[in-house]
Amino acid sequence: MGQLGVGRTGKTAVLDIELRRSGSRTIISRQYSEVPLQVQRALYPDAGLPGMAHVYVLSPSGGLLQGDRYKTSISLKDKAAAHVTTQGASRIYGMNSNCAIHKMDISAGKGCYLEYIPDQVIPYAKSRYFQEVRLAIDDDAAAVYSEVVTPGRVAMGESFLYDILCTSVRCENQDGSLRFAENARAEPRRMNLRGEAVLGGYSVHGTVYVMAPPESARTIEYTAGRIISHTDGILGGTSLLPGGAGITARLLSHRTDSIFKCIEGIAGACRMEMTGAAYPGIRKC
Repeated sequence: MGQLGVGRTGKTAVLDIELRRSGSRTIISRQYSEVPLQVQRALYPDAGLPGMAHVYVLSPSGGLLQGDRYKTSISLKDKAAAHVTTQGASRIYGMNSNCAIHKMDISAGKGCYLEYIPDQVIPYAKSRYFQEVRLAIDDDAAAVYSEVVTPGRVAMGESFLYDILCTSVRCENQDGSLRFAENARAEPRRMNLRGEAVLGGYSVHGTVYVMAPPESARTIEYTAGRIISHTDGILGGTSLLPGGAGITARLLSHRTDSIFKCIEGIAGACRMEMTGAAYPGIRKC
């Protein structure tokens, strides 16, 4: 069955949203989308932070195909507070040519608080996926950003059968000064991803970045370390980001739910430190 060419409607998806505080609530002040990316209206289910907007990114396509080009932009201003997640896993379908690319720009201005915790990436056999993330987080803001990658459709007998998966994360502050940058490339047909120096026999890996002022980052790192050590089925560790303005946590497991349990715990540590409110967990629509 043929597929639409690169750049055709449905192959190039765009989502651009801006969130601002209006009175006691954070609202979506600007929104533009091109299918298949879209968002629901903001929800406010959290009694601990009743003004925090919960935003769910939706995609009726079910996954990314060869030649797909996605662009997501999320901007927080005027002391906005938001929790952003996805409706489900990002499935990267098998390909016989080309690749799928998703570029994201995420920013949080002075006094803003953001949690961006999407579902896992599932790369199918023979898939090729490139993800580029640019973060712009003010020194006086706080943000949580996470990524989780599985080995593929394990229930279908697919484990590390994708061709290539590349991720790039770069974070700058309000002046354009680099806070951190990281690139990763996995090619299971060329690399032994199960080796001791890579995944060490584990199959699911996750990364959490927390951007916060140095005095808060140290507290969050300590709590995150305890969460990791007390979560069954997890091998992981934490470290301070350059300059101490945040932390990174690396997580390995055989179970996706164990990874997300840790991520939610770390997000909860950040929320408690920065807002004084408890984290109730990710609520799916």
